[in-house]
Amino acid sequence: MASGTSPALLHLDDLAVGQEFLSGEHLIDEEQIIAFATRFDPQPFHTDPEAARGSFFQGLAASGWHTMALTMNLLVKSLPFAQGVIGAGGEISWPRPTRPGDVLRVRSRILEITPSRSRPDRGIVLTRSLTFNQKDETLQELTAKLLAFRREA
Repeated sequence: MASGTSPALLHLDDLAVGQEFLSGEHLIDEEQIIAFATRFDPQPFHTDPEAARGSFFQGLAASGWHTMALTMNLLVKSLPFAQGVIGAGGEISWPRPTRPGDVLRVRSRILEITPSRSRPDRGIVLTRSLTFNQKDETLQELTAKLLAFRREA
């Protein structure tokens, strides 16, 4: 299992089904939640703690897109693909809201590796990344197709 510390860059041929990657952590607080939501998802349950108490969430909750943005940051630091984490499609869900005080971390696992038939220098890596809080509750589930490149000959 790789950790969030400066690993060597990985190419398609370095990857294996079942391989896991674990990110570092990110503490999210009320200020971050409100700032992100004010700019990108201005709904009262993301921007106003008082209004959020009477909402579906029964308290301030981060936008799912904020959770995704933080997850992306953690993925970039923990999935050391040689040419970056390049998405080619995926599916996302948020089974539980992200709250102020949550400490996010991501565990990613390679599910499939499909070398390209038409472009032999690359392939698609299907990954499943779970974003957890400090209580090991799943806040986000992301299944993504990522582009990975072979080493140059």
